Amino acid sequence: MKKIHLYLWALLFSIGCVVAQEKKFTILHTSDEHSTLLPIPLTDYSKDQPNPTLGGFARLATKVAQIKAAKGEEPVILLSAGDIMGGSPFAWLILKNKSFEISIMQKIGYSAMAIGNHEFDYGPDILASYFERAGYTGKDNAMSIICSNLNIPDKNTLNNINIEHSRIYTLSNGIKLGVFGILGEGAYKLAPAAGDVEIFDQYEVGNKMAAELREKGADVVVLLSHSGIAEDRLMAKKIEGVDVILGGHDHISTPEPEIVNGTIIVHPSYYLQYVGQLELAFDPATKKVRLANKDTGTSYLQPLDASVPEDTTIARIIDECTNELNFFIQDYTKGQFKDIRETVIKSDFAVKKEQDFVETTIGNFVADAMRLEGSKITGQRVDFAIQGNGVIRGDVIPGIKEWSKGNFALFDLLTLSGLGSGPDKSPGYPMVSAYLTEKEIFNVLEVTAMLSQVYGDIFFLQVSGLKYTYDPGKSMWLKIPYLNTPVPATMAVKDVQLYVGDGIQKDNGEYIQLDRNGDRLFHVVTDYYLAAFLPMVGEVLPKLEITFKDKNRKVRTLDECVVHHDGKEFKIWESVAMYAQRMGQMDELYKAPQGRITTEKGIPLVVWTITALVLLILAILFGIRKLIRWRKSRKR
Repeated sequence: MKKIHLYLWALLFSIGCVVAQEKKFTILHTSDEHSTLLPIPLTDYSKDQPNPTLGGFARLATKVAQIKAAKGEEPVILLSAGDIMGGSPFAWLILKNKSFEISIMQKIGYSAMAIGNHEFDYGPDILASYFERAGYTGKDNAMSIICSNLNIPDKNTLNNINIEHSRIYTLSNGIKLGVFGILGEGAYKLAPAAGDVEIFDQYEVGNKMAAELREKGADVVVLLSHSGIAEDRLMAKKIEGVDVILGGHDHISTPEPEIVNGTIIVHPSYYLQYVGQLELAFDPATKKVRLANKDTGTSYLQPLDASVPEDTTIARIIDECTNELNFFIQDYTKGQFKDIRETVIKSDFAVKKEQDFVETTIGNFVADAMRLEGSKITGQRVDFAIQGNGVIRGDVIPGIKEWSKGNFALFDLLTLSGLGSGPDKSPGYPMVSAYLTEKEIFNVLEVTAMLSQVYGDIFFLQVSGLKYTYDPGKSMWLKIPYLNTPVPATMAVKDVQLYVGDGIQKDNGEYIQLDRNGDRLFHVVTDYYLAAFLPMVGEVLPKLEITFKDKNRKVRTLDECVVHHDGKEFKIWESVAMYAQRMGQMDELYKAPQGRITTEKGIPLVVWTITALVLLILAILFGIRKLIRWRKSRKR
């Protein structure tokens, strides 16, 4: 019995030694902050009263301080996976020579940020100026900008900025934490304003960076990835030596980490609704890292809700930002809108995006705003308005508190459609007005049906002024593996009809049929971002040519098609705000979709293509076999 006791004590002692050898540390992480300085939805936000809002840098600052205090001697590091700007109207202040987002992040104590696609929303030169104002022309920055696979030409102004390929942080317990950053291929393709800044292959660069960090003594290697969860999983399989991938880009959250090929993958949601908290334990003997959240019962996602007090220093900076934004909006709209907190429209119901690849009520609302306000501004009836899901950034969710019930604030409305800028470099994509033939309208729908199948829901179109039926499986014959390149079929769109009624498009309204090969001209509006993509497809595939014209069929360039009002670009966000203000009370028609987009799903052409290829290969193999037998018989 005594021997058994001694054995148990020895076993417990050995286990205790193993546990004691481990070094604990915590990574806090955010991504896709998108200039969302204040909690959302702003309609329901109050500094003093309990409310259902999430987010805000002032809450984040407090939460980070609380976690660090609770950890005591255990090191805590705060990192971002990129897209710190773009989306919220606060990003517009970048074009007014402000760098509020990164300055606030520096004060909160971030150690590093990756670069996302929206960092390029205003082009490399403005991004360089943004970083320069924040002190990134020197080499000593407490908060690093880390991106390992940017290919920046010699004369590009970003070369003047201290963008690091990697960095090793020595934590207080001696752990050397190696960090590198990747801008993924899919994300980069959504950054047309990046100009001559390109990216190197993420897998090749990733393997090189991980190996270099290990050679320099890194105990733990972390990848800040702005690539999306699908590419993160591939990188976990293809890049050796990465312990943790902190991901972003596709606005998802991982309540539990994914483990792929031994690599921990986590995503913390977007708009600062949560801060990710990754508790880790490193064993110096085995060089292994393990998840330790369950040791302490700590959630991987910490909500930044109203229970988290606001840091007063950060709150004062955000108040300054708010005043600057209000001044800009008042000036740009000539006083039509004055304050981001003002109620623009009332509603008894939410107008939302319920799911991907379908007509949505929020899509109908935005597209109707573009069509109807575009008609007023141009002085010519707009037949069609089209807008991609990727630039419709939220929902209309009315307030639920006693001070906000049924209201919807200007800030939340502007966030719906506030991305980008136009040729004049003022905030927001401008409206583009052009005339297209019936055939070209079919081409637009075919192109976007194909692009949405290849690149996802961001290219799925919401429409106003037309309704159509299509089969997504007939948009292309095949998607070439590895190249992610489609072979177009132009057989997806079955039927297109023009709405000839007035006001909001109704399913039971009056329509006329369009001819797939017709030459009649129709007036179309869209935004600058989508308009830049559409003609490019026709340059490669003449069958899908789309040429912008005026009503007299004179060909026009993209910049010539930009709509102006009162001597300035007319923005999509203006059309949405004006439409909402004019309506006052949300129309009941936006309670449900209007049957504008009908999806038919037959057997995809890819199936027929693959079947034909398999049969062809089998026929060739059969022929070769017959030939071999014939030759053998001749020899005999």
